[in-house]
Amino acid sequence: MAPMTATLDRTAAADVDQSGWRDRLRPLVTGSGGWPVTLAVTVLAGLLRFLRLDQPATNLSNGKVVAGDIFDELYYACDAHSLMTYGVEHATSNDAQFCALNGSSPAFVVHPPLGKWLIGVGEQLMGFNTWGWRISAAVFGTLTVLLLIRIARRMTGSTLLGGLAGLFLALDGLHFVQSRIATLDVFLCFFVVAAFGALVIDRDRIRARLAEASEEQLARGGPLGWRPWRLVAGLMMGCALATKWSALYPIAVMLVLTLFWEAGARRAAGLRAPWRTTVRQTTAPFVGVFLVLPVAVYVGSWTGWFVTKEGWDRQWAKDNPHTDFPFVPASLRSFWHYHWEMWHFHQTLEKTHPYQSHPLSWPFLQRPVSYYYPSPIKTGVYGCQTSTGCSREVLAIGTPALWWAMLPVAIALLFRWASKRDWASASVLLLMLVSILAWIPSDQKHRTMFLFYALPSVPFLCLGLAIVVGWVVGPPGSTRRIWGSGAAGVYTSLVVLNFWWLYPVLAAVTIPYTSWHHRMWFTSWI
Repeated sequence: MAPMTATLDRTAAADVDQSGWRDRLRPLVTGSGGWPVTLAVTVLAGLLRFLRLDQPATNLSNGKVVAGDIFDELYYACDAHSLMTYGVEHATSNDAQFCALNGSSPAFVVHPPLGKWLIGVGEQLMGFNTWGWRISAAVFGTLTVLLLIRIARRMTGSTLLGGLAGLFLALDGLHFVQSRIATLDVFLCFFVVAAFGALVIDRDRIRARLAEASEEQLARGGPLGWRPWRLVAGLMMGCALATKWSALYPIAVMLVLTLFWEAGARRAAGLRAPWRTTVRQTTAPFVGVFLVLPVAVYVGSWTGWFVTKEGWDRQWAKDNPHTDFPFVPASLRSFWHYHWEMWHFHQTLEKTHPYQSHPLSWPFLQRPVSYYYPSPIKTGVYGCQTSTGCSREVLAIGTPALWWAMLPVAIALLFRWASKRDWASASVLLLMLVSILAWIPSDQKHRTMFLFYALPSVPFLCLGLAIVVGWVVGPPGSTRRIWGSGAAGVYTSLVVLNFWWLYPVLAAVTIPYTSWHHRMWFTSWI
């Protein structure tokens, strides 16, 4: 027993609490229940996202496409079409209203290609039209709701709270809008949530293994065994990076969290040096799963660029032979130079835009982004039936009842973290804030930034709200159960009504101008 007493931090007297620490290590939920609630909320989210998905509509003319003028949707739809046709993005015509189907020159693009490949899959399945280039976003937006329900259920131990988190996400205006247009952010959001969910499952599994381990196994550091969910997390992280570089912010937080979770599990199991054991046993697989695998996925997403040899900067090394590191293959030197140009573009992006906003203003929805607003609509146009004219808009804005709760939720999660060492509150708080606060340094460089950059924070806001609701309601039999449940019901009803009120300006519904103006609560929303 000498090796055991040297490794474990439990005395013989503590053996009476063996079941206690083992119970604390076991997951809150086991099995795969809660699917009726999961599917009901997911179906609701899907119906909202797919209904009128082709609006604003798009017309085809003379082999070219006239887009619905939804912000940058046109460019991503065209890039996706080029990827599916040529393997790389091709330049469009000078007229920004048209997508040249037969472009002959490569285009300089500043985002990795995976999100555009996914948009292209929809175009291949549904055709080169609004349904085609928006359907992938709708699918991934709906699946994000499903994932969040399952993650919330696992973290809280409550199917009801899991369903509530998913309902909040289904009814968030920004996530709703991004799920209905051909841009990259909804794919980034999905992959970040999927990576986090995989790490949460991995956390539960290693804790369950430690709970069932013998004293001899614990003395050797614990039988963590094969961890496939870490592979899934690494794969999803690579996909997130291959969609947008801003995935680095939440990924960095998740990597720190998973190390703390593992060391914390070993500490709960009584290992005397949990961090040293974690570092010794985890470093090699950690590097392989969370560095090598994501990089491989990222580079693999550029396969078309490597294979076709027609992409932007593809021949740069050939045209610039007198460069450093001549022993590096020319394709990789060209690849590196292209990425330097992309990085330089992002670092020097200072062009002003009427809908740009500061990151600290995002939780308050000070300046949403108007994606689509045709000139005032006359009677008889787009179904307008009033003599005073109508409006028709797609406004990228979060549901205020959700977003304006962000700061109170952050304070509540911080309190639970500080007072109860609650891992769920700490994790959700960090991931809710990182995709907002990480952009603040960019403002010092006068970079152009928009509200939708915060989209990866939204699922964690909804998850945090569910955690806080569970705390307010309290456990069964608690004195605050009745009034807590009533308060939760009132708040949820407020979110539903708020989304319903905003729906016309989120989904390009033609409404009287006066009705539109009533929905513009602040002049900064116009």
